[in-house]
Amino acid sequence: MNYKETTSWMFSRLPMYQKQGAAAYKKDLTRTVAFAKQLNHPERKFKSVHVGGTNGKGSTAHMIASVLQEAGYKVGLYTSPHLKDFRERIKINGAMISEQFVVEFIAHQKSFLERHQLSFFEMTVGMAFSYFEKENVDIAVIEVGLGGRLDSTNIIIPEVSVITNIGLDHTQFLGDSLQEIAAEKAGIIKQNVPIVIGETQHEVHSIFKQKAKNLNAHIYFADMSIHKTFSCSLRGDYQKKNIKTALQTLELLKENGFGISDENIQTGLISIQKNTGLRGRWEVLSETPKIICDTAHNKEGLSLVLDQLQKQSFKTLHIVLGMVRDKSVENLVHLFPKNAKYYFCKPNISRGLEAEILSKFFTSKGYKGQMYSSVNEAFNSAKQQASSDDFIFVGGSTFVVAEVL
Repeated sequence: MNYKETTSWMFSRLPMYQKQGAAAYKKDLTRTVAFAKQLNHPERKFKSVHVGGTNGKGSTAHMIASVLQEAGYKVGLYTSPHLKDFRERIKINGAMISEQFVVEFIAHQKSFLERHQLSFFEMTVGMAFSYFEKENVDIAVIEVGLGGRLDSTNIIIPEVSVITNIGLDHTQFLGDSLQEIAAEKAGIIKQNVPIVIGETQHEVHSIFKQKAKNLNAHIYFADMSIHKTFSCSLRGDYQKKNIKTALQTLELLKENGFGISDENIQTGLISIQKNTGLRGRWEVLSETPKIICDTAHNKEGLSLVLDQLQKQSFKTLHIVLGMVRDKSVENLVHLFPKNAKYYFCKPNISRGLEAEILSKFFTSKGYKGQMYSSVNEAFNSAKQQASSDDFIFVGGSTFVVAEVL
């Protein structure tokens, strides 16, 4: 199989949370552990940082990776989902894994993968860990896919564990309350490994403290302990919290013997996109009219992004909006501004919410907008209708942003 055939096989043959939702979520690490054994435990052969949480884990992971690169380290970075190309998930010093490695890895492991019926995510994690071992990285920054306790990435013993924050997302898998979700995410806290909590949240504070105490893991609340500020190339106001989380993590890595200077930190934070290729975080696509896209897709993330949107100056606000079916749209509608013209669309995946249903939710609450048959049709219509002093925002789902990019 060539690269296109290989990734098609990975996407279509096996259940994948990104496309199918609940059908792809397996509440078990047995197969991941079996695959790690088959690969001769690559996860034990490099140092790592493990980053979980509801919002900001991707940005935080990229910040940490960028700073470590500036400090001269060979840095693996594993994140999900990807926007355009599967290989965005697995990078070393900002360079994507080669097509050749993907093809050869799957070819060598295909019979095992089929026999044990590994999910897309399980095989991808194995591929990433194997790649980082073979390329001899100094350290890898590993983003949790979903939850924590039962996530396929949770077989590593990192230098530092990180939980950015807790919000109500993926409730169909992780629980209906912040406390239940926090307990799942706290599953990445390991014996004697320091844990950084990005945001102190009253409802879940004691859950993290108790779990850390039980495992003799020193716990740090970044928003309480970090008072330095550095400028950052990620423009969203909400990144201030992620910066503190990254800074606390880097402090602990320094205590573990990593040589990281303030200069490395500053250069790393203002070079995130250049160093890591991160996209879709309050990303400016055009200045006239101003066009911004952002991958925020749950209540907490959208609240922060839409707050920032309301601070912008514009004549007319245009919002290109699409969502996936497993989001509770009725709990999100009130976050969106009424003083905007909406372009409702369905992202081109099976989990996409039909534009008609999305439109009904909004128009029944007094919002004004039209339905479109695709993301690109909606986006093009917004661009045609916007004048130079208008503002276009594209979001609601990672998949909407991916299509626009």
